[in-house]
Amino acid sequence: MNTMTSLPTGTSGAGREIGSLPQTPTVPSAPPRTRLRRPRWIARIREDVVTIFQRDPAARSLAEVLFCYPGLHAVLLHRVSHRLWRARWHFPARLLSHLARSLTGIEIHPGATIGRRFFIDHGLGVVIGETAEIGDDVTLYQGVTLGGTSLERKKRHPTLGDGVIVGAGASVLGAVRVGNHARIGAGAIVVKDVPEAATVVGLAGRILEKHVPGHAPVTARLSESRGDHDVRVLELLMEKVEILESRMVDGELSAHEKRNLQESIFAEGDGI
Repeated sequence: MNTMTSLPTGTSGAGREIGSLPQTPTVPSAPPRTRLRRPRWIARIREDVVTIFQRDPAARSLAEVLFCYPGLHAVLLHRVSHRLWRARWHFPARLLSHLARSLTGIEIHPGATIGRRFFIDHGLGVVIGETAEIGDDVTLYQGVTLGGTSLERKKRHPTLGDGVIVGAGASVLGAVRVGNHARIGAGAIVVKDVPEAATVVGLAGRILEKHVPGHAPVTARLSESRGDHDVRVLELLMEKVEILESRMVDGELSAHEKRNLQESIFAEGDGI
């Protein structure tokens, strides 16, 4: 009688466990998708465009900002020329800045250091010198000059802190420092340091020295005057008028002095 070889319980002839599922091969997981980073220069251009929309209510569209704002063009070209200047390619840097000046009417020396979110509104006639340093979030209007007062090869142009606003036609001259968030009014002339969050208006022109050929410079005695010269003159005239009015009220003026005063007032009135 044929006898059947007994198999172990729970196994088949193939030697596999009965009821067990075949193992599926493991598929290697895909590496996490890395987000592409924008080039740095594209991010800076986007930042400049956003700055214009924030500070100029006349900006209405992206195309208008990209094609019709010379301040933006001047800043973008300056970044290129500044990199050339730092790489000691001085002539190409100066040539590019000259072309930018011809295109925009804004002259920025390639050696000038300019921070982020720098905005030049209108821009025609703006001049920024070689050793000028400009912080972040600075705004300049047309006709602004950041100039020097020395012929030596040293720091001779101003330094503007963060958030400074310089009005149209203003001039900041010499190696002065304008503090953070200071404001300089239109047409002002700044020749001294400005503290933070201060507002500067008016002219500061004074005669400091008289140069006569063949003689040593003579220092004028005007250093004690403060503010605009015209304002000081008006203050002196007002003080004199108040003194005369008080004397008239007190009856101190003689008839002859009153007559001369009236004639001088009428003569000045005819000349106005």
